[in-house]
Amino acid sequence: MGPVSLRPDCPCGTGATYDACCGRLHRGAAQAGTPEELMRSRYAAYAVGDGGYVWRTWHPRTRPLDVNPDPTLRWTGLVVEDASGDEVEFTATFEQDGRPGRLHERSRFEHRAGRWFYLDALPDPTRG
Repeated sequence: MGPVSLRPDCPCGTGATYDACCGRLHRGAAQAGTPEELMRSRYAAYAVGDGGYVWRTWHPRTRPLDVNPDPTLRWTGLVVEDASGDEVEFTATFEQDGRPGRLHERSRFEHRAGRWFYLDALPDPTRG
């Protein structure tokens, strides 16, 4: 079983409680129905330190041997900028060592065996 969030609101930003939102996915009580829902649940898993969920939802063809969320990162926000087809573009903000940071990504997902999996990230066109 993954970590339990002490925060009532889900870190993914929907406004729902963690238990009613991403917590049910992390516990295995439900599966993500869309790429956006999977992306939000993966963000929330990083935020609560549930590396096992991140690993289980990574496509077997592209996932690493294991996933260990960085305990020095505190995820502070998520904005979904676009969700169309099997791609989701988002910006996630964080703090590390007291300094703010951001991750901008367009993620690709694949539906296989009745479930959505994170496949990979497309290069960020805003970075040179």
